[in-house]
Amino acid sequence: MLILGIESTCDETAASVVRDGKEILSHVVRTQTETHRPYQGVFPELACRQHFDVMLPIIEEAMKLAGVTPQDLDRISVASNPGLMGAILTGVTCAKTLSLAWDIPLVGVNHVEAHLYAAMMEAPQLFPSLGVVISGGHTHMLKMNAIGEYELLGKTVDDAIGEAFDKVAALLDLSYPGGPEVEKLALSGDKNKYPFKRGTVKKCPLDFSFSGLKTNVLYTLKGKECQKKAPTLLAEDEKAHVAASFQHTALSDVVGKSLKAAKGFDCQAIYFGGGVSNNQYLRSLIPQDINVFFPPKGLSLDNAAMIAGLAFHLETEENPLRLTASPRAKNLYPC
Repeated sequence: MLILGIESTCDETAASVVRDGKEILSHVVRTQTETHRPYQGVFPELACRQHFDVMLPIIEEAMKLAGVTPQDLDRISVASNPGLMGAILTGVTCAKTLSLAWDIPLVGVNHVEAHLYAAMMEAPQLFPSLGVVISGGHTHMLKMNAIGEYELLGKTVDDAIGEAFDKVAALLDLSYPGGPEVEKLALSGDKNKYPFKRGTVKKCPLDFSFSGLKTNVLYTLKGKECQKKAPTLLAEDEKAHVAASFQHTALSDVVGKSLKAAKGFDCQAIYFGGGVSNNQYLRSLIPQDINVFFPPKGLSLDNAAMIAGLAFHLETEENPLRLTASPRAKNLYPC
């Protein structure tokens, strides 16, 4: 089965053709990093406008690279939730139009669920398992009983972990996106220099909170009087220690709660997804005796291959016109 995937939930525009949920025939991603770098984060209006400009050329390129025509496709799939509403609307509208024009069935895909499926595209599918999505917009931990059958175990109550990395990077005067920059700076730092505290959510021990950790970094860098005109600035050579200590605290929290959940719910494996799963320090924290799987190279960040791959396992829309876009996750936790 050949499936065209379309992804436009945030600041990447992507298209991919995948056979039978596994074999990637083409994988095209257009990033907007340079556009958003001056703002130290995604500027939603600019993101939406750029999707509109490049969507069709990217789809044409993906199909050309895969060597397929519309007549060869069995399905069209699109990320329909969650994400930036205007960005998702661009992808969904395009997918619905192509579905009607080419008379090809349409599948709406949950973007968060697709991040977890990315780790399965070159790995065995073991159930029950634990799924951990850690990205710039999402931090979710789920028990996976099968593809499409999930129980939400924990989530962030404030910042997503990737968002926290971006904000700390801005405090450290590093460029956007912040995750790789913080990781690079942390290599020359002492992770034990600053004893930052992990965020805790008393009523939900598997939930995450990174807002307090981010504030702790702010006060460490600029002093508690940072709201005044002349804050006390930390010495430049100490910033690597701050980066290492922040990274250690944030990622140890993710790994610690993941291991606790995996053991407590008798999970056979842990699947990580999302851009932060690229972090090598994160991977070093996981014991070697654990069945753990990460997305293949190029599939950690937002991409359309994971959308088309997951669509192989989902039902098509009875009426393409009824597929709706949503900024929130829909039907991800039916259990």
